[in-house]
Amino acid sequence: MQKVYLDYSATTPVKKEVLDEMIPYFTEKFGNPSSLYEIGADSKEAITKARGQVAGLIGAGEKEIIFTSCGSESDNWALIGTAEAKKDKGNHIITTAIEHHAVLHTCKYLEKHGFEVTYLGVDEDGRINLSELEAAITDKTILISIMFINNEMGAIQPIKEAAAIAKKHGIWFHTDAVQALGNVEIDVKELGVDMMSMSAHKIYGPKGIGAMYLRKGVVLPGFIHGGAQEFKKRAGTESVPNIVGFGKAAELAKENLSEHIARLSELRDYFIKEVTTKIPDVDVNGGMKYRHPGNVNLTFNFIEGESLLILLDMKGICISTGSACSSASLVPSHVLSALGVPVEKIHGSLRFSIGDFTTKEDLDYTVENLIEIVAKLRTISSVSSEKGW
Repeated sequence: MQKVYLDYSATTPVKKEVLDEMIPYFTEKFGNPSSLYEIGADSKEAITKARGQVAGLIGAGEKEIIFTSCGSESDNWALIGTAEAKKDKGNHIITTAIEHHAVLHTCKYLEKHGFEVTYLGVDEDGRINLSELEAAITDKTILISIMFINNEMGAIQPIKEAAAIAKKHGIWFHTDAVQALGNVEIDVKELGVDMMSMSAHKIYGPKGIGAMYLRKGVVLPGFIHGGAQEFKKRAGTESVPNIVGFGKAAELAKENLSEHIARLSELRDYFIKEVTTKIPDVDVNGGMKYRHPGNVNLTFNFIEGESLLILLDMKGICISTGSACSSASLVPSHVLSALGVPVEKIHGSLRFSIGDFTTKEDLDYTVENLIEIVAKLRTISSVSSEKGW
C-alpha cells in the first residue's frame, strides 16, 4: 500500500542533513555547555553557531534569539512575561479569535488573573481588519499578539502593518510564527515585531526545541528560573543536539526558501484544482491570495470529515481534521467558526498540508482515493437521511 504524508503543518520529518549534524552531540560531543573543559566548550560553540543560523533565517541579531522547548513555551513566555513586565502600565491585551491554543489558553489564564483580552474577528479570507485592531486599542493596552500564519486554514496576516500600529501607540507586538518560519520570507527588522515564537519541528528539525526572537531593548522577566543559561532568561542545561538540529534546519530553510515556496504553491494549487473539479460540493476555506504555500483546507459537504480521515488512513494517506494539537477535541474548529463556516460544514472539513517530500504522484493518489471514498460516504449519508437514521 502506498504511503502518503500530507500533514506537514502538524510536524515534519527530520531531514538527513539535520540528523547527521545532531548525532555527534549525543555521543562524542556530549559535554555540558556550562563546563569549562574542551567538550563543554564544543557544545557551547555549537549553540552559538545554531543561534546564528536561526537568527540568519529571520534577519535577527544572534543575541536576540532565546532557545525554548517549543513554540507553545515561547507563546506563553511572550504573553505572561509581558503581563508581568507591564502590569503597572495596563492590563489589556489584543489578539485574534483564530490564534493557536497556546495563545488563546494563555489569554484565558491571564483573564482569570485580572487582565482583559480583546479577540479580533477575521474576514472570509481569515484576515484581521487593521481598522478594527486600531479601534480596539485603549490606554491600558500593553500587548498585541497576532499569529503570522494560521495553522488550520493558512491565512497570512498583515503583520508588518499591525506591528506598525502597535509601535505608533507604544505597545509591544508579538507574533506566533510557528507556521510561517521557513514557509514565507521573514525579516524581523522590516516587520517591526518585538517578539516572535518559532519551532524547529515545522521546518524539518527535531521536536522539543523552539525559540523566541526578543528584540534588543525588549526586557522580559525570565520564564524558567535557575542557572544563567540563555542570557539568564531560561534556566536549565541546554538540549544541545536539538539546538544544533534547529540551527541546521534553519540554515537549509534559508538556502532553499524561494524554491520551497514556489514548489509548494504549485502543488497546492494543482491539488485544489484537481479536487474541486473532480469532486462536487467541495469548498475551499480561507482566501488564496494570502495563504501558506502548502496549506489546503477543504470542506467536503454532506459527510463527516473524521470518517473521511479514517478511510484515507486505511489507504495510507495521513491528513488532519484541523490543528494536530486539537485532534482529541470534538468541539468544532474555532478557526472555521470565526470564518463563519456553519457547524455542519466544519465537521466535513479536512486540512491537507504539503511539504518538501510531497510529489505530484502523492497528490494524484490522494485525489483518486478521495473521489471513491467521498462518493461512498455520501451514498451512505443519503441512505441514512432517507431512512431517518
